[in-house]
Amino acid sequence: MSTSTLPTYQNLRLERRDAVTILYVNRPQVMNAINRETLAEIGDATRAFVADATQGALVVTGSGEKAFISGADINELAPLGPAAAEDISRFGQSVVDQLEQSPKPVIAAVNGFAFGGGCELALACHMRLASENAVMGLPEVKLGIIPGYGGTQRLPRLVGPGRALELILSARNIKADEAERIGLVNRIVPQAELLNEAVKLAQAILKNGPLAVQAALECVVRGMQLPLDQGLRFESGRFGILASSDDMHEGLQAFLDKRPAAFKRQ
Repeated sequence: MSTSTLPTYQNLRLERRDAVTILYVNRPQVMNAINRETLAEIGDATRAFVADATQGALVVTGSGEKAFISGADINELAPLGPAAAEDISRFGQSVVDQLEQSPKPVIAAVNGFAFGGGCELALACHMRLASENAVMGLPEVKLGIIPGYGGTQRLPRLVGPGRALELILSARNIKADEAERIGLVNRIVPQAELLNEAVKLAQAILKNGPLAVQAALECVVRGMQLPLDQGLRFESGRFGILASSDDMHEGLQAFLDKRPAAFKRQ
């Protein structure tokens, strides 16, 4: 287990399993709804994770079995005027952007309700596993608002504009089986095994070349925002950079020697 000190927070709980950090949103009294304070803590915890050389992957989940994150705290949103509403939207976007832009893998373990801001946070993670009781949705238009933490942009990129518009404009919630069918989640896992499966996935990723994992993440995340020809050039550039790394030489030599590669964490 890592011996570096874990930060402590009011609304989050952190755990480590070797090189995997688990971040629990921990507000059970409101089904893990996120307010500005919680968003700030998620941002701080993400920065600390990225800066910690002993940690290679992050799993984000909610405390308990009922809710991943039930949404934004409506009591905080209700009194906002136009300027304050735009400000909280930009702030929420900046926090979930940190998850998406992480150079290390981030996996959402969606254990129950993931509505509104909770669904948007899951969308920003690189991969999503869901429990059998997971329910996801963007219900904002029912409240006279729209998704404000990136949902209108990430959901179409993930499931296509038609499906995204159906879900956003109808405010319909979907269960885990439909979420898996349309590609919103990678796969469904029994509730009791969800966290362990997310950690196992993270650990499987961490057996691979760390520089290659980082480069692949960067290529996919940045490439989704580029025209195909520019994305391909970006990929070739990263491929070339890796050719100068110890990781590549170790990985290729290990293959030729028919032995496991001994990669070093950077």
